[in-house]
Amino acid sequence: MSVKVMIATILQNQLALRGVHSLAPSDYDEIVEQLVEQLRELELSLAARELAGKSEPE
Repeated sequence: MSVKVMIATILQNQLALRGVHSLAPSDYDEIVEQLVEQLRELELSLAARELAGKSEPE
């Protein structure tokens, strides 16, 4: 089982506990895909910021 599938399952379970039952399985997959992409972008941004900070003269 892939990490994305596990996250989608957790998301589905957590939303169901909160009364959300109207999403299709593909909705959960799409949400997880978007979250993973946003995390990748954040990771790249933080890495770029860290590199820029290291290259500044002291």
